[in-house]
Amino acid sequence: MSSPIRLGTRRSALAQAQSGHVAAALEKVSGRRVELVPITSEGDTNRASLSEIGGQGIFATRLREALFAGECDVLVHSLKDLPTAIPDGLTIAATPPRVDARDVAITRAGTPLHELRTGSTVGTGSPRRIAQVRRRAPHAQVVDIRGNVDSRLQRVASGELDAVILAAAGLSRLGSDSPLRREELGLAEWPTAPGQGALGVETLADAPAELLETLAALDDHDTRLAVTVERAVLEGLDAGCQAPMAAHAVLSGDEIRVRTVVYAPEGGRRIGLDVTEVLNGEYIRRNGSGNDADAADGADPMHAARELGLTLARRLLEQGAADLVSREHSS
Repeated sequence: MSSPIRLGTRRSALAQAQSGHVAAALEKVSGRRVELVPITSEGDTNRASLSEIGGQGIFATRLREALFAGECDVLVHSLKDLPTAIPDGLTIAATPPRVDARDVAITRAGTPLHELRTGSTVGTGSPRRIAQVRRRAPHAQVVDIRGNVDSRLQRVASGELDAVILAAAGLSRLGSDSPLRREELGLAEWPTAPGQGALGVETLADAPAELLETLAALDDHDTRLAVTVERAVLEGLDAGCQAPMAAHAVLSGDEIRVRTVVYAPEGGRRIGLDVTEVLNGEYIRRNGSGNDADAADGADPMHAARELGLTLARRLLEQGAADLVSREHSS
């Protein structure tokens, strides 16, 4: 009997739920058993604000150490929490189909976020969400919070907070049946973090060919293309996963539409772009560096997607985004 595939995951309920979805798919395509290997990261034990302890990348560091050490064969990450720089020796071997990329506002009575009364408390630890709340509900008080999904929901249920902002994908993967009310926040007015709703399956670049081929069967081309654009915007801004910025890309036929916004921390100012492009070799020739290597790579849609994201980042910076985004926590 073939040895099991060891899948490294954080210990949180959400991380294990999303890893469980990947494990089931991996067992189906490989015919091998997949066992979860729980790993504790600093981000799971240190309750300080993420901006104080290194941003979302702290969740990935310990997992990657375990992968390099041979404690597991593959990792599953939430792409919105994963730094854009992939360490030498590792590769994102699959991006399964993305689920709902929206944020949701959770309240007790279903009051829309923009109708919350003056002094209402809204919990979130994300600089992007903080800026968006301050735009949507300027009279509310934002409370910086950490903790798992259940603990955040409980703080609303108990009356400690009037609302929390959560990712729809997390609630879906956990199968939450909370009696609290939810308001879906549309992506056109409330774009979310690069990669939100998508997972990345990471392994060693020199992993056995059989494993790489098996993981490739989980890859969704449209999801990978969209998140490549989104994460390239973040990479080009050089601002890290905790930057107050959003990027969301949607494919329609041969075209890709990208909405990206950089927010001032207090939410008063923002710089945004909304563009639609056809990703092909012609895009690279018009917007890339123009050398022969890039022209050859232009046939690769993922290369074109990254070029588009980097181009949008440059345009944002030219319009003043550098004044809004701190680069202290670059990842």
